[in-house]
Amino acid sequence: MDFTQILKNLPEVKGPVEKKLSFNIKLKWTLIVLIGFFVLANISLFGLASNALERFEYLAIIMGTDFGSIISLGIGPIVMASIILQLLVGSKILDIDVKSEEGKKFFQGLQKLLVFFFIIFEAMVYVLMKGLEAMPGYTFIVIFQLVLGGLVILFMDEVCHKWGFGSGVSLFIAAGVGWRLIVAAFGFLGPQGTFQSSGKVISFVVSLMNGDSQGALLAMAAILTTVILFLIIVWAQSLKIEIPLSYDRIRGYTMKWPLQFFYVSNIPVILTAALIANFQLFGGLLQNLVGHPTFLGNIVNGQPVSGFLYWVHSTDIVGTIIQGSWQWKLILQTLGHVVFYMVFSAIFSIFWVKTSGMDASNQAQNILGSGLQIPGFRKDKRILESILSRYVMPLTVMGGLAIGLLAALADILGALVAGTTLLLGIMIIFQFYQNIAQQHAMDMNPAMKKMMGV
Repeated sequence: MDFTQILKNLPEVKGPVEKKLSFNIKLKWTLIVLIGFFVLANISLFGLASNALERFEYLAIIMGTDFGSIISLGIGPIVMASIILQLLVGSKILDIDVKSEEGKKFFQGLQKLLVFFFIIFEAMVYVLMKGLEAMPGYTFIVIFQLVLGGLVILFMDEVCHKWGFGSGVSLFIAAGVGWRLIVAAFGFLGPQGTFQSSGKVISFVVSLMNGDSQGALLAMAAILTTVILFLIIVWAQSLKIEIPLSYDRIRGYTMKWPLQFFYVSNIPVILTAALIANFQLFGGLLQNLVGHPTFLGNIVNGQPVSGFLYWVHSTDIVGTIIQGSWQWKLILQTLGHVVFYMVFSAIFSIFWVKTSGMDASNQAQNILGSGLQIPGFRKDKRILESILSRYVMPLTVMGGLAIGLLAALADILGALVAGTTLLLGIMIIFQFYQNIAQQHAMDMNPAMKKMMGV
């Protein structure tokens, strides 16, 4: 059996027989996956002695996990496999024609094989580097549980892709953001189960009652920042270019083909945030193993205080100004954070468009295949592709830069949850709304249904 046959025979979730699933079926499976995620996040690892990763709360949100549970690996293996494979294909180190059906299947099979590798690799790294330290004699058992949890997350992601709305990766991140946002706003219990005004809304009220002006100002700044960011992100999501199309077989029939300003949605930010999260996580594990800071920097209580990771990290500037702890070096740190997010978001945007069939050539093929064309132009793929090229790549680059900038700015303004996670949560929820609205539009419009390939 050759390598291609191995990729074709990897285990996978069986897709639906129906070409078009009903709304109720998609909703049912999405809810099942979501409930399953929360259940698994509350199943602790058996044989775990200590959890050095619990201080990486921010990374847990980005990676769609809860460290110490059976799904501690989260979406890390899926995202890392996607990043590496996109870099290899985008740089032509791996010559895979992702435009052909055979090439796409080979790419997907190779990606799944890479995910399997990272599930096993990261499970061993977490345990052997004592991020999740096992009790004596339980090392293999803890690794096995992590591998099992990683496989469950992988196949739950496939269930979402084939049977639900959107992707499991997005769903898990949105679930983690929503859960922590509620706790950050209205939490009132401390670690010992006693009353503690940990939520910003509760803290604001308590600070006013106690006459603590600084505490009230900090809480109010976080609440207002979150609300303002929410409004800006929703507004930016509505920006789009609409290309008029007509149906060649029905005279007078017209429709508009929307190209969003955030052309690849939240994918670039997920990949960028996951990349830096993995750097920080492995930096902490490496420091924990060797007993001293490494070239990645010195990580204290889950936060880098020196080295490369510090200069691409973010600090709550609003909070430091209110507390009077402003330092001028924060300007350089902020600049490094903004540049890192903008550059990598643009890079991942370009790679994603080229590997996911969202480029001008594939879009032109989909439009022509559905019997649609641009009014006033000859029905020719080359003409349609040249027109779409004026918008697709500029939107890809500008949208990637803009979403990277927005994510970076959100990180440094001190929202209720980390800015990037808030951005991802809002965009993912908005994307789910768009998927639902798109399905309704396809149900009402046979030409749109054919054009979207469902």
